[in-house]
Amino acid sequence: MSFSSLLGSSSSLSHPLVPYGWDAGWEAEFAPFAEQGLLPGRVVRVDRGLCDVVTPVGTVRADTEFVVPRDPMKVVCTGDWVAVDPEGGDPRYVRTLLPRRTAFVRSTSSKRSEGQVLATNIDHVVICVSLAVEFDLGRIERFLALAMSSSSGDALLRTSELSWEPGAQPVVVLTKADLVPDATTLAYLVQDVEAAAPGVPVLTVSSTNGDGVDVLAAVVAGGTAVLLGQSGAGKSTLANALLGVDVMDVQATRDADGKGRHTTTTRNLLVLPGGGVLIDTPGLRGVGLWDAGTGVGQVFAEIEELAAGCRFQDCAHTAEPGCAVLEALDSGALPQRRLDSYRKLLRENQYIVAKTDARLRAEIRKDWKKKGAEGKAAMEAKRGRQR
Repeated sequence: MSFSSLLGSSSSLSHPLVPYGWDAGWEAEFAPFAEQGLLPGRVVRVDRGLCDVVTPVGTVRADTEFVVPRDPMKVVCTGDWVAVDPEGGDPRYVRTLLPRRTAFVRSTSSKRSEGQVLATNIDHVVICVSLAVEFDLGRIERFLALAMSSSSGDALLRTSELSWEPGAQPVVVLTKADLVPDATTLAYLVQDVEAAAPGVPVLTVSSTNGDGVDVLAAVVAGGTAVLLGQSGAGKSTLANALLGVDVMDVQATRDADGKGRHTTTTRNLLVLPGGGVLIDTPGLRGVGLWDAGTGVGQVFAEIEELAAGCRFQDCAHTAEPGCAVLEALDSGALPQRRLDSYRKLLRENQYIVAKTDARLRAEIRKDWKKKGAEGKAAMEAKRGRQR
């Protein structure tokens, strides 16, 4: 059966993969491979060099041997659109990846300078935070910085450089709202998160009684959403609530600290009944930044705006005269926690980027030498005054 006969029409709207996100853009990208007799498909699961790919003729198991790159950022990932062998091949192979529109990337826990792609071609990054345990606002800011820096294309161009529209849209979802004793307490908790996530929608849901699930379903309908968060945040339970059936296994969290075990061990792409698709992911213990400078700037937009009013362009916001950031800190307009978190994420991101950027490493060393010389001169001047 030919690819054109599967379509039955030249319109992308009649394509069998439309529920998985197929559109005219993907049809145009795939056109050269259609001429070769290959089938389009979207990766719904990856497991040890093999992947499940949904195609116009159903879900097939395919080998990724022919698209194993040296760059770990280009390995086949859940959410990728690919070209696979037609029927008849055994085994069947993924022949190529179509260019990614967006990707959620974190740095690996290894000492090597590598990023790990968690999900691709996503429209919404849903950051799940459990209301059953005490908030870690710094972790929420870290997730947001990565979400706002979702990369686009093989050249790793940052989609967030074009503001919000073209990239993955972050949403913070506070789960297990039924465990909060009263509405007033819940409102205060939401305010705390909104302060750490300016301009980002903050929703409260209870997968147990269904409160807020319909609102989230409406937000993510029509696109691809990825669920992210720590183990025990209620991602799999929320996925089941959105799907309307118990597809994902769930486990109870520990009463002592609210943490859970890794119920989900692979990233799975599932079609939502109200439209759109959902990628559920394993719980993340560590969330290392990966080239997230633009995202950090967006998460802490108020600090970036204040910095524009500093007397010196290279102000470090530590002790410089005319520092607008320190003035806001002294007046109480800027919380100390926000500034500390901003500095921490900037330092971490600079360290990650410097691993692969020789010029930046040289600039950092030059800056260290300059500050060391200034410190030495200040100490000598102080000794001179004392004598």
